Amino acid sequence: MSILSYLGAIGAAQREAMQADEDVIIIGEDVEANVYGTTGGKSRADKGDFLTLFGPNRIRNTPISEEVIVGAAAGAAMTGLRPIVDLSYSSFMYLAFDQLVNQIAKNRYMFGGQASIPLVIRSAMFYGLSTGAHHSDRPYPMLMNVPGLKIITPASPRDAKGLLRSAIDSNDPVICFEACPLWGMKEDVPDEEYRIPLGQAKTVFEGSDVTIVAISGTVPEAWKAATKLRKEGISAELIDPRTLVPLDHRAIMDSVARTGRLVIADPAHRTCGAAAEISAIVAEEAFDSLKAPIVRVATPDTQIPFAPVLEGQLYPNAKRIEDAANRVLGLGPKERETQ
Repeated sequence: MSILSYLGAIGAAQREAMQADEDVIIIGEDVEANVYGTTGGKSRADKGDFLTLFGPNRIRNTPISEEVIVGAAAGAAMTGLRPIVDLSYSSFMYLAFDQLVNQIAKNRYMFGGQASIPLVIRSAMFYGLSTGAHHSDRPYPMLMNVPGLKIITPASPRDAKGLLRSAIDSNDPVICFEACPLWGMKEDVPDEEYRIPLGQAKTVFEGSDVTIVAISGTVPEAWKAATKLRKEGISAELIDPRTLVPLDHRAIMDSVARTGRLVIADPAHRTCGAAAEISAIVAEEAFDSLKAPIVRVATPDTQIPFAPVLEGQLYPNAKRIEDAANRVLGLGPKERETQ
């Protein structure tokens, strides 16, 4: 075991994969100098000099064009390589939507299963850091609507390493959404290689009174809320889906069957979000288990302000999640979460 930060675990997963398979490459803007080059522990990779280890043929700089980066990765994947794309801000992904949605996601179908796109796109969600409306998006909900893509949202260093190794192994395109507020989180991570299967949720806490499903950066906040609820005699079960596509329906429905109540914490916008999809699944498939209406704790449908004092009020936090749990238990105000 080693104590690694979230970014350190990402770096460890990439290093292991590149050492195991020479077809694994990393591409992106300024990756040689600023990320995987000689900046060592101060870099976003957080784990040393990739350029020295693997050379410039496998750590490839690209033009400052997201469409070019993602398009080049698609071509590389179709011809036998396994690219890891460092796309930096998740908002930059919009510039590559044609390549991502029309080419990468549809590739296997359009070629009748004769081609595959084994690539990973790492996308950093910089919300909560005063980066303004253009750099604070959490766009995974809109990509959940695109068949052919897999989506992971690791919420801890251990999960980041294990999920990323599985993503790199996959013959399908996988998008890894990283919540930047988690980048500094540290925990014990196994030194040996391991993988966490895509589509397998994690039960963080077991409980019997209320299920809390928390996504990405809301997991630590839900952990705080569940801990406080337990001190007050309320047994909260905390589920981290870890993978949004494929989603572990069974883990969520089994939990709701035990507790009868569901709160979903999601840092993306409320309308058409991951929380809305999970709510719909439970309403359709486990309605008889519910003892109270489902409550979503999400970000209001508004652009993200630059001012920290305003931005900080928007995202799900421990207090909002705790209040939602109390509400479904009939212990708090009955007004719904604000839009």
